Amino acid sequence: MSITLLSTSLCIFLLAAIGWFLHKLWWTPIRVQYILRSQGIKGPPYKFFHGTTKQVINMRDESISNPMNLSHHILPRILPHIYAWKKLYGKTYLIWQGSQAQLVVTEPELIKEILNNKDGTYSKGKPDVYATKLLGDGIVVTEGEKWSKLRKIANHAFYAENLKGMVPAMTASVDAMLERWRHHDGKEIEVYEEFRLLSAEVISRTAFGSSYLEGKNIFDMMMKLGVIIGRNSFKIRFPGIGKFVKSSDDIESDKMKQAIEDIITAMIKKREEKVMRGEADGYGSDFLGSLMRAKNEADEKNRISVDNMVDECKIFYLAGQETTNGLLAWSVFLLSVHTDWQEKARKEVIGLFGQQNPNADGLAKTKILGMIFNETLRLYGPVVNLLRKVKREVKLGKHILPADLDVYIPFVALHHDPEIWGRDVQLFKPERFAEGVGKATNNNITAFIPFGFGPRICVGSNFATNEAKITLSMILQRYKFTLSPNYVHSPFQMLTIRPQHGIQIMLQRL
Repeated sequence: MSITLLSTSLCIFLLAAIGWFLHKLWWTPIRVQYILRSQGIKGPPYKFFHGTTKQVINMRDESISNPMNLSHHILPRILPHIYAWKKLYGKTYLIWQGSQAQLVVTEPELIKEILNNKDGTYSKGKPDVYATKLLGDGIVVTEGEKWSKLRKIANHAFYAENLKGMVPAMTASVDAMLERWRHHDGKEIEVYEEFRLLSAEVISRTAFGSSYLEGKNIFDMMMKLGVIIGRNSFKIRFPGIGKFVKSSDDIESDKMKQAIEDIITAMIKKREEKVMRGEADGYGSDFLGSLMRAKNEADEKNRISVDNMVDECKIFYLAGQETTNGLLAWSVFLLSVHTDWQEKARKEVIGLFGQQNPNADGLAKTKILGMIFNETLRLYGPVVNLLRKVKREVKLGKHILPADLDVYIPFVALHHDPEIWGRDVQLFKPERFAEGVGKATNNNITAFIPFGFGPRICVGSNFATNEAKITLSMILQRYKFTLSPNYVHSPFQMLTIRPQHGIQIMLQRL
């Protein structure tokens, strides 16, 4: 009797499991595909379990197999599937991350509607298992009251007066870097790594009051985590298998996640102990200090946990370094090729600061630098794409989107669209931004969104821009630079858009 009952139960379980998998991996994708095709939204057909990921992997592998010529037409290299399928299926079409449907949207008006998210229909969506280890449950991924609380803390840490107070620490860090550069006068130097070390030091000093070594250790582990995320980004995992079988990437990423969190927790404890011993009047006005005050808030509703603090620190370490490092490296690359704009920028910097270090008031007046940075962010912006999830059925433009659909916004496609920017879209022309972003985009403000758009726009964008302006100003005061003949043009994506083989320039002391 018991054997019969057990056999029956096992059969029922197996039938239920098979039913669930068929529903998730076949019926639901086919239904979504039919709903959208009936509205004129096409795309490559869904393939069982893998969706379109195998095609994407093959296209990406082929696109980066060889270096580029010295062109800024990077969309076919960074997102070859988006480039190819947009031409084939139009500005809005359907692709598949495994069995998960993703609607690719490249129309500025629709993107504006999605990112404004006035009725809360478009949620952040859940990052994959590896990205979660890097981002935790911080401001980048959380929503609702928790997001509002964390956003308020971040806004306070990076309001204008605090940013002004960071200028001396930033200039001191750049001075130290340029002191090393004295040994490279008349020689080649690889600037991507130089700016990576610089941004690590600046963040450590200005946002966390910690040592350069602490920051470097965190960044090194984050880079390794980024490599793991990159090589797993289009791999489809069998649902639930990660709970029972750990891959080598699972084990390695777990260790790095724990190590990063241990370092940050020790920094928090060190700051707390200083205050308790009376060695400091308060928690400080930097980013870590703002988090510390929120952790010890008298009103429990406004209080955050240590885990919240750790996640916020991880996100800022990552975002602060990746954004500034890329902006500086690609700006120097572009100015080493377009030396006429390098001279225009130098003239502006000398006119504002002479040979003195940059100051906050002068930085606000740097129009030429602002134009150069905007064009750099357009051509080589750090953020490749953004993902949102449709929480409930919603109308977007003329289409009705079903719940649980992902919306995929490829920033690179927007920033390289000739219908928005003109036939010279692939050329470096900072003069596009001479009269502001609105004029450059014909008032399609969501056609240029390197830091996002709407209520969730990057809170640290002014921090990154200030650091980049200070660094480039101080370089221009001291050096001319040209592209080294050893440079190999190979932009690729690993979290952000990076130079695969670095950026080598030739320095000449003024």
